[in-house]
Amino acid sequence: MDKRRMCPHCRAFITTDDRVCPYCNEKVGARAIDRRSPSPILGGLIPHAQFTTIVILVINVGMFVATMLNGSLLELGGSFRAAVRLGQWWRLVTAGFLHGGLLHIGMNSWVLFDVGSQVEEIYGASRMLVIYFVATVFGFYASSFWQAGLSVGASAGIMGLIGAMIALSAHHQSAVTLALRGQYIRWVIYMLILGILPGLRIDNAAHIGGLAGGFGVAYLCGLPRFEGAWQERFWRIVSYVCIALTALCFFEMYQWITANGQQF
Repeated sequence: MDKRRMCPHCRAFITTDDRVCPYCNEKVGARAIDRRSPSPILGGLIPHAQFTTIVILVINVGMFVATMLNGSLLELGGSFRAAVRLGQWWRLVTAGFLHGGLLHIGMNSWVLFDVGSQVEEIYGASRMLVIYFVATVFGFYASSFWQAGLSVGASAGIMGLIGAMIALSAHHQSAVTLALRGQYIRWVIYMLILGILPGLRIDNAAHIGGLAGGFGVAYLCGLPRFEGAWQERFWRIVSYVCIALTALCFFEMYQWITANGQQF
């Protein structure tokens, strides 16, 4: 079990057992993920450190089941240039929760759980939500310019999370963060190479847009401060706005489906 954490004062990596930072000699309180609720979630079924990531995964699976029942990615909110230009802006969000098959959702779920858990623990749930939301919108907005066809998948948001991990070294340079940056830069290169191979329907425009959006938000928001700081309240409010906008997008999708006589 990885026991590393980041000191909220000097940003050095310490362990979860430290009560005083050995680098700056400041007292270190409980982590934000430990303060959210001391009791297990669903009897311990969902770990605290990955709660937000798990919620996103559950929504993805739910939308995948809805796709299997409905049979149409376009009707359930896939990103499509003509539809977006007609004013169906909500597709830039709903497309990020749809997948075209078992392999598609399986691969994205695996990477999302891996990267999302790291981002959630390092940046906190509020920042992670904002990063994921902005990356998804940026990714599918870029995709709508690059290609005219249908585009779906969580990979735009995932690339945003990868961008956040790359941005980590901009706020705290150490051997660990530089190694993480190198690792995730290689991931980006591999994914972009896969996107240009013939026969694979991979939307590199969504990947690049998501990467840029996630990196930009992570660079701007920085790492969590002490509990009660105005920055923490600000990013918590922004995350609530992102959640509300996501709910609104799904509501718009439902309105569009019912208006066109479709059913789940």
